[in-house]
Amino acid sequence: MIKAVFAAALAFSLSAAAPALADPAVVMAPGGAGGGYDAMARLPFEAMSKEGIFTDGATFTNKGGAGGTIGLAEFVGANRGNDNAVMSMGVILVGGILLNSSPVTLDDVTPLVRLTNDTGVVAVATDSPIKTVDDLVKAMKENLGAVSIGGGSAGGVDHIVMALIAKESGLEPARLNYIPYDSGAEAVTALGGGAVTVAVSGVSEFKPMADAGRIRIIAVTSEGRVEGIDAPSLKEAGLNVVVGNWRGIVGAPDMSAEGRTMWLDRFAKMHDSTAWKDILAKQGWEDAYLAGDDFVAFLNDEKTRIGAILKEAGLTK
Repeated sequence: MIKAVFAAALAFSLSAAAPALADPAVVMAPGGAGGGYDAMARLPFEAMSKEGIFTDGATFTNKGGAGGTIGLAEFVGANRGNDNAVMSMGVILVGGILLNSSPVTLDDVTPLVRLTNDTGVVAVATDSPIKTVDDLVKAMKENLGAVSIGGGSAGGVDHIVMALIAKESGLEPARLNYIPYDSGAEAVTALGGGAVTVAVSGVSEFKPMADAGRIRIIAVTSEGRVEGIDAPSLKEAGLNVVVGNWRGIVGAPDMSAEGRTMWLDRFAKMHDSTAWKDILAKQGWEDAYLAGDDFVAFLNDEKTRIGAILKEAGLTK
């Protein structure tokens, strides 16, 4: 009897002393599988797991469409107050919210970190008669509607790039023949199959395709040239267009102060880790780390900036 009582007491003592296992993270990617938001959702957790920063696993959901606002609405509706829920996002979602007049906005989530910037590229099929930016502009001026353009969601950064190219060329951005795809991989397939004349996406998505000979890059959207890509910047080619595709992570609506601090600490450790630096190099992403209140301030500025660009480009009123 004494042994049974002692054993029960010991078991209670051990269970009380043992830390509770954390629940797996709930992670939303508001874009298709294989796209930029998908990678931004999954790879930080890969790095954190490898470094022992967060090892409790994660469940991932992809929900693309309407510039990411469909995924955003589902994330907000299902995870209010959930400290374990996070979502990948970026400049494309900022534009998508405005273009789709989404009732759910980034004011409904908890901004955590900006992690990367992905320089954009403008590409054509390898056998395309369009070989330079001048060729592209000439074709657009001859028949704007005949130049079909593949890219991410309508109103996203890819669309903005082409709208600004049109505007700089004296054309009406609202008349672009823009065809949105859920991911850069789908845009490459469309380009290779002749479904579109030109496509826009990030270096991380298009450079491997160009290196494999599937597409030809004719310009990059950064201030200057990008190492490893034999193409000028749009600015170098004579168009005053510089656009970056930044991405980051937000938390659930009504995330607690403790939950926010917990994630900010995890991402700070991840950002300094070797595993994350290796991922940046492999993906071709630029380190654009900005956390906490600094990210909140940046995000507020971006809402104003992107809103002005979309209005000027004729994409919103």
